[in-house]
Amino acid sequence: MKKSVLGIGNALVDILTRIDNDNILNELGLPKGSMQLVDDMTAEKVRQTLERFDSSMAPGGSAANTIHGLAKCGVESGFIGFTGNDMVGRFFDDAMNSVGVKPIMFHGDVRSGIAQAIISPDGERTFATHLGAALLLNENHLNLDIFKGWDYCYVEGYLIANRPLFKKAIELAKQAGCKVVLDLASYNVVEDNRDFLVELLPQIDIVFANEEEAKALTHSTPEDALEFIAKHCEIAVVKVGSKGSMIKRGNEEVTVGCNKVNVIDTTGAGDMYAAGFLAGLINGFDLQKSGELGTCLAGNVIQVLGAKLSDNQWEKIISYYFK
Repeated sequence: MKKSVLGIGNALVDILTRIDNDNILNELGLPKGSMQLVDDMTAEKVRQTLERFDSSMAPGGSAANTIHGLAKCGVESGFIGFTGNDMVGRFFDDAMNSVGVKPIMFHGDVRSGIAQAIISPDGERTFATHLGAALLLNENHLNLDIFKGWDYCYVEGYLIANRPLFKKAIELAKQAGCKVVLDLASYNVVEDNRDFLVELLPQIDIVFANEEEAKALTHSTPEDALEFIAKHCEIAVVKVGSKGSMIKRGNEEVTVGCNKVNVIDTTGAGDMYAAGFLAGLINGFDLQKSGELGTCLAGNVIQVLGAKLSDNQWEKIISYYFK
């Protein structure tokens, strides 16, 4: 029987905008490559600054991207989130429903969250995120029954901004018999919550980190970070950009390379790697092949604008890996 994955995270809609130079990021006070939470006033300033550029809209949020990818890989998936009773919220709900994700959604009369993804000329993305209704999801919305029947619970690192919610989600998932999967999300999130994360690591089964996040967590090299995380968790994955990724489970360690591709936008690369890796595990792939599927999805998504692959890309991937 195939296993299932329940995700929990900020339900956001991405507004994707390509800029022509990074001076704009300096003007807005946004460190390149980071995710910054912004208030109403700053969100409006960002909107006005970027309105001269073309933009597009797509369902987003870190965990939601991964769950969407898992559903496209044929994995039974669900998502817990909070959106507003507005057009943006309906857009998000419809997009998740369209790929078969089971919704466990809460709604309120607050504007839905938006992640303004600012894409630099080199493809690096910087997020100015106005959480809006996503902030209303709290620990009181969660109960054990929500998590029962799922095999994995995928938690995005951004949820750590609400520590009671973050901690309760992990605790209930473990009580329900789920393996807990955590993506560290962003280096600045890790820096701000390092001690708390290290304390919780023994409760996490699978951890995804990129090079900057791994350094923020362990103050060491990616190789040492892999060892550190693997001592606390069942599977540790450290992604090192164009050099690929390193994966460790117990005494088993593999390295997965990646092909050079034309980078358009790195939005969603880590989310799609996680989707591919977990889909591989669920389908009985070994660590090497699971990592290769994750790399394939990440490599494909950085060649398009936004965090979603085209139907043509999905058809080729599914036929190669699953048929």
